[in-house]
Amino acid sequence: MYFYPKDDTPGCTAQACNLRDNYPLMLKEGFEVLGVSVDDAKAHQKFIKKYELPFSLLADTDHAVVEAYGVWVEKSMYGKTYMGTARTTFVIDEQGVIQEIISKIDTKNHAEQVLG
Repeated sequence: MYFYPKDDTPGCTAQACNLRDNYPLMLKEGFEVLGVSVDDAKAHQKFIKKYELPFSLLADTDHAVVEAYGVWVEKSMYGKTYMGTARTTFVIDEQGVIQEIISKIDTKNHAEQVLG
């Protein structure tokens, strides 16, 4: 399950497309992919359609999931602070146990990071 800041932005698009391009290999290796952001379902559907994403995106508009996983954090840009999603991936096994947390995301090679 990967958390990302916003649909259709450069880094998030690179990450989603890298996962898309490697999706068959990820499935073969026993992984399923689920993306999570605080964007709404309409934004997710547009993003999925535009980039032909083969996996689901969860619309966490009430921030329940990002807060539960501790990825709704204070961020700063251009001297302004704001709350946002920390780009983070959780590798979770079949029993729901977190096996790995990847917090230094290489958006263009993220599937390789997950597959290890």
